[in-house]
Amino acid sequence: MGEYATLLADAVMRQRAREAEHTARVETELASRVKSEFISNMSHELRTPLNTVIGFAKLVSEYDQRRLSGDQIIEYANLIHDAATHLLAVINDILDISKIQSGKYTLDAREVELGDLVNTAVAGFKANATSLGLELEAVVSPDLPAVRGDPGKLRQVLNNLISNAVKFTPPGGSVRVSAKAGEDDGAVISVRDTGVGMTEEEVKLSLTPFAQVDASHSRWREGAGLGLPIAKALVQLHGGKLKVNSSKSIGTEVIVTLPSRHEVSVSRGRDALLGTGEMNLRQE
Repeated sequence: MGEYATLLADAVMRQRAREAEHTARVETELASRVKSEFISNMSHELRTPLNTVIGFAKLVSEYDQRRLSGDQIIEYANLIHDAATHLLAVINDILDISKIQSGKYTLDAREVELGDLVNTAVAGFKANATSLGLELEAVVSPDLPAVRGDPGKLRQVLNNLISNAVKFTPPGGSVRVSAKAGEDDGAVISVRDTGVGMTEEEVKLSLTPFAQVDASHSRWREGAGLGLPIAKALVQLHGGKLKVNSSKSIGTEVIVTLPSRHEVSVSRGRDALLGTGEMNLRQE
């Protein structure tokens, strides 16, 4: 009986070792694939705006020989500005991910009125949404409590979520941003759109840093694939949770749950981004 038990234990250990080896191999292959896609996508994301800046800057510098009108010069300058802004956003996202993964990320915690942040964020995207034929609205509950956190980082979360919703919602659609009281004096923010939606597998991919649901260079909206992972990490850094509900061709809802301002403590947002470790929360 003792010999049988030993053999059984050895068999179980060997099976667990094989499973662990298989899991490690799958994770390694996934990391390699994501890295390869990231390099390919970054080449596209960085080259496209750079080529725009270089090309139109050259045209403007030759305005005399080309006999450009004042309107043409203004148009080219606006294109250069838009390309440079996009390029800066991509670089900032990469730097944010790098800091989060290294654990060198600090929140400047204070009491935050979420209603003001939501209304300001929505107002900032209103003109863009209207030009794209979208309806964008904010609905803030009058009993929405204040939370404790970094207003700049919470604003970044809202901007990332609203930007994604606007990008992936076709003309004629709508984006609704709501904020209400949650459990235990916490708060719940929802960003719901009637966009292209995602499958369950695509939702998982969208939360993976550097990965993209559509990694092709012909995808209809550009992006580095970092907005949602950064938003999730920042929410977790505030001690909150981010959940994505989506249905293909129907739309997506991102729900952010933030704890009461009395419960905020150092959290592990970095765990959401391929690593472990503590991050700093500076209280004020």
